[in-house]
Amino acid sequence: MISQYTTLPGIRPAYILLAALLLTGAAANAQQARVIDSIVAVVDQDVIMRSELNQAIASIVSRLQAEGGNLPPRDLLEKQVLENLILTRLEIQRASQTNIRVSDADVDQALMQVAQQNRLSVDQLRRAIEADGFDFTEFRRTLGEDIMSQRLRQRVIDGSVNVSETEVDILLASDALNSGEYNLAHIQISVPDGATPAQIAEAKNRADDVYSRLQNGLDFRSAAITYSDAQDALQGGEIGWRDLNSVPRLFADAIAEVSVGETTSPLRSPAGYHIIHVLDHRDTAQVIVREFRAKHIMIQTNELVSPRDALQTIQELHRRLKDGESFADLAKEHSDDVSSANLGGDLGWFEPATFGGRVQQTLESLVDGQLSEPFQSQSGWHLIQRVAVRETDRTDEMLRASAKEKIRQRKADVELNQFLRRMRDEAYVDIRLSS
Repeated sequence: MISQYTTLPGIRPAYILLAALLLTGAAANAQQARVIDSIVAVVDQDVIMRSELNQAIASIVSRLQAEGGNLPPRDLLEKQVLENLILTRLEIQRASQTNIRVSDADVDQALMQVAQQNRLSVDQLRRAIEADGFDFTEFRRTLGEDIMSQRLRQRVIDGSVNVSETEVDILLASDALNSGEYNLAHIQISVPDGATPAQIAEAKNRADDVYSRLQNGLDFRSAAITYSDAQDALQGGEIGWRDLNSVPRLFADAIAEVSVGETTSPLRSPAGYHIIHVLDHRDTAQVIVREFRAKHIMIQTNELVSPRDALQTIQELHRRLKDGESFADLAKEHSDDVSSANLGGDLGWFEPATFGGRVQQTLESLVDGQLSEPFQSQSGWHLIQRVAVRETDRTDEMLRASAKEKIRQRKADVELNQFLRRMRDEAYVDIRLSS
């Protein structure tokens, strides 16, 4: 299986997606959904109510309509969304059992991210949510559960996925990273552990049927939402950019044979059958980084040194440097930058954004050998002298980091999929949807 989670750390949290859905009016039916309520699933010692299911379906429908996608049949969508809710409920239960906790501060930070994602303040976000008929306290609770789920998945990966330098060396020696990256989506038709030949045949028939529908013009996104058993089904099966080393070899070989916009035929893995769609492709680019070398003096402001005193000191040092005194000597004697003072203020070679935007802007405005005017930051007052600039090829360094992450992603896919399947298989789940 290819999991949506293993795009860490760049994964877009589900709560941001939830906020976007709410702000499009997805919760407009929330009050209406609460009128008629019943249990649609028992999940161990917990239950999922009809109102929860209706609200989740309304969010998905709203998103699909906003994106111009085709809506799957209501009964199929209902089953997909309910299965997603079941797995989420199981994750929350497991997280609680393993002492994963989320503080109010964690939720507050998540709220700020949601607000920023939607270009709102937190107060504006709250008003928008309540205007759509959604209870803000319930929204906060959902955010907390989402964070718990993400932390559980991260713990699973951190506890089971290790990448050795030897593995990285082998991958780099194969030159396989030069194949570029693919933006992928997929559909999974699951096969249970210990499946009988009849169950395997049934899954294959389902996969072949979905593939036939795709060949006859069915939109892949709609097909994923309707038929896929994967956790990313409700996102249209999208898993993002991967190179061929971050997916199982079976998938990599098939992906390499299709063009952008094309779909592989069903592929068999221990988890079931997979259909992979190539959305886009890009080449691996050379990484050239511009670096500066500079010298630095800082006069720090604190309880004993006021901003005015720091300014007067830095102005006096600036005058002395202009008069020809040694930068190294003055830095050793006066600079509060402990990392460079003993080196005569030498910062070595660094990327321009390393020390913040103000330093970068100052360096960009100077020529080699030129001394800056005094400038202020939150730490105090500064002088900086640009020594030199160069362009450095970081391609090999970035390729090594990329290789390590690709191997990690591939292993994480397998581990997380096995964990989720075991958790689902071991749980008591009683689905009570009316037929």
